[in-house]
Amino acid sequence: MLGVLGSGEARTLLFNPLTAAEVRKASDNLKQFISAQNGSSANLRFISVSLWENDKPPGTGRRNHPGSSKVCPACLGRWGSFSVNEGKMGRCAKVVCWDKAKNHTSVSKVSLGAGGARGSVLSHDIIHDVQPSVDGYEYELVEAIVKAYPPFQEACKRRGVDPEHICIDAWCPGWFGPEDNPSRRLVWPCIYVREPGDDNLYARPVEGIDMRIDVQLEKVISFKDVKMRPIPARDPHHNYTPAKDMRPSLKPIEITQPEGPTFEVNGYQVKWQNWQFRVGFSPREGLVLHCVSFKDPMKGGAVRPVAYRLSFAEMVVPYGDPKSPHYMKNAFDAGEDGLGKNAHSLVNGCDCKGYIHYFDANIGDFFGGSETIEKAVCLHEEDAGLGWKHVDWRSGHTELRRRRRLVVSFMCTVANYEYGFSYHLYQDGSIEFDVKLTGILSTGALAPGESHKYGTKLKDDLFAPVHQHFFICRLDMCVDGLRNTVVEVDNHSETAGPHNPHNNAFYPQETVLESELKAIRDANFPKARVWKVKASNAKNRAGAPTAYKIVPTSALAPMCRDESPFLIRAGFLKHQLWVTPYTVGQNYPGGAYPNQAPRPDGLEKWTKADRPLVNEDVVLWHCFGVHHVPRLEDWPLMPVEHAGFAIHPFGFFDRSPVLDLAPEVSCNKHQSSTTHDPELVAKL
Repeated sequence: MLGVLGSGEARTLLFNPLTAAEVRKASDNLKQFISAQNGSSANLRFISVSLWENDKPPGTGRRNHPGSSKVCPACLGRWGSFSVNEGKMGRCAKVVCWDKAKNHTSVSKVSLGAGGARGSVLSHDIIHDVQPSVDGYEYELVEAIVKAYPPFQEACKRRGVDPEHICIDAWCPGWFGPEDNPSRRLVWPCIYVREPGDDNLYARPVEGIDMRIDVQLEKVISFKDVKMRPIPARDPHHNYTPAKDMRPSLKPIEITQPEGPTFEVNGYQVKWQNWQFRVGFSPREGLVLHCVSFKDPMKGGAVRPVAYRLSFAEMVVPYGDPKSPHYMKNAFDAGEDGLGKNAHSLVNGCDCKGYIHYFDANIGDFFGGSETIEKAVCLHEEDAGLGWKHVDWRSGHTELRRRRRLVVSFMCTVANYEYGFSYHLYQDGSIEFDVKLTGILSTGALAPGESHKYGTKLKDDLFAPVHQHFFICRLDMCVDGLRNTVVEVDNHSETAGPHNPHNNAFYPQETVLESELKAIRDANFPKARVWKVKASNAKNRAGAPTAYKIVPTSALAPMCRDESPFLIRAGFLKHQLWVTPYTVGQNYPGGAYPNQAPRPDGLEKWTKADRPLVNEDVVLWHCFGVHHVPRLEDWPLMPVEHAGFAIHPFGFFDRSPVLDLAPEVSCNKHQSSTTHDPELVAKL
C-alpha cells in the first residue's frame, strides 16, 4: 500500500514501473472518463500506458534534501516539493491514445489512487495534427488488408505468387510531402514471399508494387503496379535454422556463484559494489535507470548522485538506396514503434548467462488491457577481465585484481533486426552504454545481370541496401547534485618555440559550453575530444570540480545530403552532442510524435531558445551508431555487432576507487596448461 509521498518508501515507489493491475486501472479509468463526457470509449486505441514521471516546473522540487537509503539526494530534490495532499494521490500513469473514429491523439494523466482507491483522470489533452506510434495489432491488420485487396491479388498472380504465401512488414511513411501529412494515419507495405519450409521471411522481396494504406479507414488508398521485377529464387542458403553439419560442441563453461550473487535487489532497487540505482521500463524506451548513485567509502559512505535518469531515447535507421521502396526506409524504432513494446522474454544460459535476476515488464495492449513480458530485463554479474596489476620488478612481488561488471539489459525485435541494449556498471565508477545489433538484413531484388552501387549483392538476384543505425541516449545527469556545467575538452599540440624545445608538448584545453547553441557539438578524434559534466558545488582534493567525462567511441554522422526530407524530422542526427536544461516534456530528441512529422521538433526546435547551461540542471543527448555496408557474412543472419560509449569518473574520486578490491582467492586453483620454450626445456 502506497503511503504519503513525504515518506521515503512512498517516494521510492513513485519510480517503480507500472504493475499489470495499474496498467488496466489506468485504461479503465480513462474509458470511464471518456464515457462520462458523453463520448464513446469504444474507439479508443491505447498506444502506451506508462508511469507518469516527475513533472515539476523549473525552479520547484529541486532544493537539496537529506539523503535516503532508498533514493539518492538528487532524486529527492526533484520530487521534494510535493504536498502531502499530492502524496496521498499516489502514483499516476501517462496514457497515450489514438481515437480511431476522430483520428486524433490524446495524452492523459491518470491517478492510480493510493491503496485501493479507484483513481481519476487529472488531465486529458487532445493533440491535433500528429500521429502516435503504430501498434503491432495494426501491422497484422495491414497484412490482412493488403492480401485481401483484389488488385494486389492480381499483381501476385502476374508474378506467379500465391497471395497466401505473402508476408507484409508495414513501415511508417516518414514525411516526403503533403501526401504524408499526419491528418491521415498511413503505412506502406514491404512485401515478401515466404513459402512453406522457408524460415527466412526477408529472402524473397517483391518489388514494383507501390501501395498506401489508411489505417483509420482500414483500406488501400493508392495502388500502383509500376514495374515487374523478378522475385529472387528460393535458395537453401537463405535459411538460418540449425544446419545438418554443425561444428562439434564446445567444451562447457560453467558460471556458478555457489554463495549467490554480489548484487542485492529490493523490488526495483539494485545495490552492487557501491552502486545503487532503480530499474525502470517504458513502452517507448524500454529499460531505464533511475537515481544512479555511488556510495563513496572515501567520503564516509556518502551516497553521491551521478545521474537522475538514463535511457536509450531514440533509434533511427535510414537507408541509402534512392530507388523505391528503399528510399522510404527511415525508421524511428522508438518513436514509431516502441523499443519496450517490442521487447521479448530472455532465456537463461543464452541471452544471459550465470546467476540471473529477471524483471518482468507490463505494457498496455491496443484495446486497453495489459500484457506482461516475462523476464524482459536481465540483471547479472560478469567477469570483466583484469582490473589492475603491477609487478615490482625489483622484488618480483605482484599485485593484481580482477574486475567484474554488473550488466542490466533487455532485447527487442523490430521487424527484421534484433537489438540488445545494456548498461555495464563497473567497480571503478564507469558506465558503458552498449548496443548489440543482430538479426536479418533488409533486402531488395535484382534483375539478371544487374549491379547496384547502393548495396551489397548477396547473390545474383538479391542485394542488401546500405544503411545506418543511429542511437540517441538521454543522459539526465546530476554529478554530485542537480547543478552542473558541461565543458568540452580538446587536446592541442603546443606551438613551436623556446617553451617547446623538443616539439613534443601537447595539452588539454577546456571550453565551457555556456548555452544550448554553443553546446551542439561533434566528435573530433584528432583532438581526442571528450565532454565533461562538472559539479557546481563539489570539489575533489585537488580543488577542481568533481566530474564525469563522456567518451564518444562510436560517433556517426548522416550520409544523406542536408536537403533530404528525412532530416526534417531527424536533424538531431547531424551532431553527436546536444545539451539542454532539464525541462518538463522534453524527453525525446525528435519530439513526442516523429511519425509522419512534417516539421522539425525536439532538439532542433528546443535549442533555438539558446538557454543558459552554466550551473544548471542539464540533460545531455549523445548520438552514436553503426555505418552498415552489408557483408556476405551478414547473410542470412548477422553476427552481433556492437556500438556504444562510456562515461567515466574524472576527478569524481580523490584516488583510485578500486584499490579496495579484494584479491581473488581462486587465482591459482584452476586447471591450466603451459607451452614452454623448447630451448629452455632442452637445457633442463
